[in-house]
Amino acid sequence: MPLAEYGSLSFQEMIDFFREKRPVPTGRWTDLWRDAHDRGFMVAGASRDDVLADFHKAVTRAIEDGITLSDFRKDFDAIVSKHGWGYKGSRNWRSRVIYETNVRQSYNAGRYEQMRQVTRSRPWRRYRHSQTSTNPRPLHLKWDGLVLRHDDPWLVARSPMNGWGCKCRLETLADRDLERLGIQPGTAPDDGTYEWTDKRTGEVHTVPRGIDPGIDYTPNRARLMDAAREAAERAEARVAAMRQEGS
Repeated sequence: MPLAEYGSLSFQEMIDFFREKRPVPTGRWTDLWRDAHDRGFMVAGASRDDVLADFHKAVTRAIEDGITLSDFRKDFDAIVSKHGWGYKGSRNWRSRVIYETNVRQSYNAGRYEQMRQVTRSRPWRRYRHSQTSTNPRPLHLKWDGLVLRHDDPWLVARSPMNGWGCKCRLETLADRDLERLGIQPGTAPDDGTYEWTDKRTGEVHTVPRGIDPGIDYTPNRARLMDAAREAAERAEARVAAMRQEGS
């Protein structure tokens, strides 16, 4: 599977997911937490609407046109120069974080939607660790090859990405795939949790081990569940209205 930085991953569900995100001015990376990222786009420290709007355009171009990290850095430099934006960290590190996090999470969100669409015929999920990782996380390596049903609660907090820069992914499998490959479904491991404290607010978060704080959720899951619930409510309202008219 190609890497996000190659700029060749774009597909419609991925594009649609990012298009629906709205810019949210923030001061810190924790200002948008967990699945709030399904609907909001942020760049930590970008508190001005004009700066954030330009970054939103640049990331949109990266996702829709499949541009590379090198090309995105040109947009990054232009935005910084135009607005005099003072950011933390080195230029290469900061531009990579903005680019890779948004491209990968939009990819993962789009893939989640695709996987939901084939759940009936392909109900299994196999965790795969990327062989391209130069600094593998031990637990991510441990999870490589683990097969669970799509609705296993373990997956909700551990659907990639599971750490900043994480390249892990999920594959879908059908019953016949398990038989053909000689694979037996596994059991969700209990690797424990750890506590992470927001130094500014003092709030303590309990996070599954192996997952970085704030990304222990499935990208796009909450948004799609909300959409399904709203559709069901609209359908119920239509039925109720029809019954009222017929009475």
